[in-house]
Amino acid sequence: MIITISGTPGSGKSTVAKILMKKLDAERIYVGGIRREMARDKGMSLQEFNKYAKTHKETDVDVDTKASEEAKELAKTKKVIAEGYTMFHFLPDSIKIFIKCELEVGARRIWKDLQQHDTKTARNEGKFTSFEQMKARVVERLEEDAGRYMKYYGIDHRDESQYDFVVDTSNISAEEAAMKVLEFAKKYK
Repeated sequence: MIITISGTPGSGKSTVAKILMKKLDAERIYVGGIRREMARDKGMSLQEFNKYAKTHKETDVDVDTKASEEAKELAKTKKVIAEGYTMFHFLPDSIKIFIKCELEVGARRIWKDLQQHDTKTARNEGKFTSFEQMKARVVERLEEDAGRYMKYYGIDHRDESQYDFVVDTSNISAEEAAMKVLEFAKKYK
């Protein structure tokens, strides 16, 4: 079984993926983490790296291809949670989940995370001096990502009709969202 997770920033994708990983005794592939590490290796914030990615296709295509191949290989012996905006596209036989929340809610969650030193370092988002500045960056990042995926793959990852199940976490916890995904996955099989 492969469950792919896409969605909107701050919706709890990673938290839900981690919960599912534990509950299903699954392996997790986290494309966002791979890209953040690539940015660090180049001495860039994620914001700078995404701008670089507009003219360096390999930052998306090579990572997405490698992550999907790894997921297929792991799925031969284990359950897999593949978290990344385009994994549903690369793994069409997966259970495709879209986790979303209202923009304001997602931005507040990210802002709260960025106030913690460990999270700020891990997220590698860039420097923000206000919530409004960071919220504007979330909107800008959504458009940048969507533009690259349209250019490289001809898809809009925000189109919810491409997914098997959509969960809105605006008013529920990540644990509740994970339970909904588990219930759906059981019925889906």
